[in-house]
Amino acid sequence: QVQLVESGGGLVQAGGSLRLSCAASGSIFSINDMGWYRQAPGALRELVARIFRSGSTYYADSVKGRFTISRDNAKNTVYLQMNSLKPGDTAVYYCKTAAGGMDYWGKGTLVTVSS
Repeated sequence: QVQLVESGGGLVQAGGSLRLSCAASGSIFSINDMGWYRQAPGALRELVARIFRSGSTYYADSVKGRFTISRDNAKNTVYLQMNSLKPGDTAVYYCKTAAGGMDYWGKGTLVTVSS
C-alpha cells in the first residue's frame, strides 16, 4: 500500500507561480516513477509531468519550459514547480505512482489561475 498526499494548490493570478508537493508513505521502497496529472472541469485527466527513479523527466508540450518536476528521495516527496501560470492551467492536480503492479493516486489539490 502506498499513500500519496498533495499540497500547495491555491488561487494565483496569471503569470504567477505555485509549487505543489506530493508526499508518499507506505510501501515506498518499490516506487519507481512518479507523475503529476491534472483534470480541468469537463475534461479528461491528463499527464502533466513525470519523473523516473533515474531522475529523467517527461513533460507535456503544454507545460514545457514553464513547469519543473523534481523529487527528494530522502523525503519521499515529489514537487511540481509551476511558473508563468495561465488560466488554462486551472485544474485539480493529482499525484500518481505505481508500486507492486498497482496504481496509486492522491486526492488532488486545486489550482485556480485567474486572468
